[in-house]
Parts: sequence; structure tokens; C-alpha cells
Amino acid sequence: MKTGRSAYRYSRKQLLEGFGDDPYRPGRKPAGPAQCPRCRAVFRRGRWSWGPAQGVALKRRCPACRRIDERFPAGYVSIAGGFFATHRGEILALVKNCEQRESAEHPLERIMRIDDGAAGVTVTTTSTHLARVIAHALKAAFKGSLRLVYNKGDSILRAGWTRAAD
Repeated sequence: MKTGRSAYRYSRKQLLEGFGDDPYRPGRKPAGPAQCPRCRAVFRRGRWSWGPAQGVALKRRCPACRRIDERFPAGYVSIAGGFFATHRGEILALVKNCEQRESAEHPLERIMRIDDGAAGVTVTTTSTHLARVIAHALKAAFKGSLRLVYNKGDSILRAGWTRAAD
């Protein structure tokens, strides 16, 4: 009888295959601690986090600030439908709460923009993870239909959530 471990290895391997494809992931780690001059996030012990820089820190923009400056999102969440039109405030509050919760722990998880369109809004994010979190939170809180399309070659997630009016 097979265990779930082989499925885990396959998923892990699949995730690692695309790891080097993201141009916003640095190829080399800084020699010492670094701090983003824009958002003040600190790179230490192999990851970006919030907190004070200890000692002399290199000035290096974090991947999230680079994405924001270059206007190159990793995630798109399209929100539409009659339900959105009547519950716009609640839905956007949920989106912003998801960002606050994720970014408190992980500085690279941020909303870049919320753009109004004819049918709804499009939320652009600095990571595929945050886009997926927002999309699943919308589905869990308000039901509706959810569509996720991950473009592995570009490391971009496009999520679409919609719900008809009540």
C-alpha cells in the first residue's frame, strides 16, 4: 500500500522545478544583513522579515518593492458579478484584511493595486501566494465560483471570482 509521501515528494519536486524561473528571486543571497530602503524590510538568515536591522545592513530593494516599482505583478484576482456590486465594501475589506494578515508575517506578500473596471475590480499582488489566499478567502466567505490559472513559465497566477446577485 502506498503512502501519501510519494505524492508529497512529487508536489515538492514540482514546486522546486519552477523556483529558478522567477526573475524577482535573487540568485545569490547578500553577504550580510540587508534592508530595503523603501519598505524597511530586513533580509537576515535567508529570509525577508520585519524588524530593525542589526549592525550595518546593505541597502537592497526587496523583491516586492522591485515588483511594485516595475509594475510587474505575480498575481491577479478579478472580482465580478452582481453580488460584488451590492457588497463591494465587505468584499474589499476582506481583500485588505487578507493582505494585512499575510504581510504582517511575510513582507513580500503585498497588494500592488486595486483597479476598478467595467464589470468589477482587479487586485494585483506581489506574489502568487497572496493572490491564491485572497481568492480562496472570497470563495470561503461568499461562495460563488472560483477559477485559478497558474502560468508556470511566467510564475503568474490569475484568479477569477464571481457570484451572481442574490
